[in-house]
Amino acid sequence: MMTDYKAALQSFQSSSEFFVGIDSDGCAFDSMELKHKECFCPNTINYFELQAVSKFAREAWDFVNLYSRTRGCNRFLALIYALDYLRARPDVQRRGVEIMKLESLERFSESDKPLSNPAIEEFLEENPDPELELCMKWSHHVNRDVKRFVNNVPPFPKLRECLEKFSEAADMMVVSATPVEALTKEWREHDIDKYVSLIAGQEMGNKKEHLEAVVSNYEDGKVLMIGDAPGDQKAAKANNALFFPIVPGEEEASWEHLLAEGIDRFFNGSFAGDYEAGLTERFLAKLPSDPPWNQE
Repeated sequence: MMTDYKAALQSFQSSSEFFVGIDSDGCAFDSMELKHKECFCPNTINYFELQAVSKFAREAWDFVNLYSRTRGCNRFLALIYALDYLRARPDVQRRGVEIMKLESLERFSESDKPLSNPAIEEFLEENPDPELELCMKWSHHVNRDVKRFVNNVPPFPKLRECLEKFSEAADMMVVSATPVEALTKEWREHDIDKYVSLIAGQEMGNKKEHLEAVVSNYEDGKVLMIGDAPGDQKAAKANNALFFPIVPGEEEASWEHLLAEGIDRFFNGSFAGDYEAGLTERFLAKLPSDPPWNQE
């Protein structure tokens, strides 16, 4: 299955002058808070025995995934980051709770393999590891809960209009760290999958790798990434692509701005420079690097 996903990305063909990559969770859909607060965080508390520090665990999980510069990162990296924050927090240390250190997952994350369910499962077939097996149980349970809870969440207003306007001159692709199955379900459910040539998820690598696989088909200045997380901006810059931010807390206004001005600037060549820099500066100012409990 993992090989099929990779092949789909590698066989991507351009058919237009411009290219647009679009993140999904929190960018196209208002699903980030629902997924993390109802699906990811409860399972994290349960599987990694954080019940005694559940209040702090929720704060750490939400900071990593919603309210900081790591917003939108891969789920397995988020797990490592959240547990690291908990381990270092004095409030947790005073309670004498031992926080698991995911050494096997850290080693896997530093390998050249995709940080995804299929890749970890393939590794486990020949390398049994109780820690990674626990991480897989957690990840699969998260996916089951996402199927249960995340339904009928519509795309942000003006997204459909933006897709229609982009489709006049651009190829489009979903660029996400979410599993492909969940992405496909959400985009099909709202009949917007017809606008994109491919839905790229975690099985195809990270967002930087998604863009890297397609940007050579387009001239400089004609590739745009739309996202709601600093990782989206970094993936764009790593591939010499332009970036339009969907600002957390200001998503509807961001899509309205893109429709009213951003798309035209992208197509007429006036996006790069001061305009893009101003958008990025405002976006990053909304997402701190240091958690609030370190500032108390």
